[in-house]
Amino acid sequence: MSDPKQNTLNPRKEMIHEIIFEADTRAGRLFDIVLLIAIIGSILIVMLESVESIDQKFHDIFLVFEWIFTIFFTIEYALRLYCVYSPRKYATSFFGVVDLLAILPTYLELLVPQTHYLVVVRALRILRVFRILKLASFLKEGRIIMLALRKSRPKLIVFISFILILVTILGSIMYVVEGGQDNGFDSIPRSIYWAIVTLTTVGYGDISPSSALGQFIAAIVMLLGYAVIAVPTGIVSADLVNTASQTNTQACRNCGEEGHDDDAVYCKYCGSEIHPDKSPTKK
Repeated sequence: MSDPKQNTLNPRKEMIHEIIFEADTRAGRLFDIVLLIAIIGSILIVMLESVESIDQKFHDIFLVFEWIFTIFFTIEYALRLYCVYSPRKYATSFFGVVDLLAILPTYLELLVPQTHYLVVVRALRILRVFRILKLASFLKEGRIIMLALRKSRPKLIVFISFILILVTILGSIMYVVEGGQDNGFDSIPRSIYWAIVTLTTVGYGDISPSSALGQFIAAIVMLLGYAVIAVPTGIVSADLVNTASQTNTQACRNCGEEGHDDDAVYCKYCGSEIHPDKSPTKK
């Protein structure tokens, strides 16, 4: 018995999805290049508009280009929603929200009277800087890092929990040791702040122990800081190596997730076929 989804495949949607969401075809790579140029161009315009002397000379030109970029990003966003199986799921995903933020501020400007709410308009225009986040949606290295962080999440949560416990204990100890000497350790939360700053090897110097015991504890915390930095680096690096050898540019048509193995037929996140039109069962 055949999958009903396979019988309703739209070749046009399949072609658009392959161009927009993937980068292993010539058309897909060309689309990524055009998108990259548009993103960088729109960000440059936002930056130049913030320079008053430049904006006064080229305001009209900036406005024309801004609408060109906005219309382009609007069409791109609509096509992304059109070619996925679950538009709502994509619209509420991280990159779906970023795509919406890329076009929303320009349209919102039309609803805000510029004569009375210049500050609000300026804030809305600055939101266009979020378009730079769209760069991560088609950079392979960015995908690999995101997938590695996702795989490392359980171990990183355990590690962060351990650090929180550690700085709480160290801060409490320093409050007992240094609390009565009027050198900044006047509460446990402030002492915990010192422990975090010291453990991460930042060392602002606004709070420092004055007693011999406090300085000894501080030295121990500083040495622990080097180990603290090494642990998450090792965790993420190990997953980066594994992820880099397994990921490709194929995106699931149902949930939009990436990072599948080269020979994967089904999505490891939602179970749907990654490419129903190319599936062995379709032959």
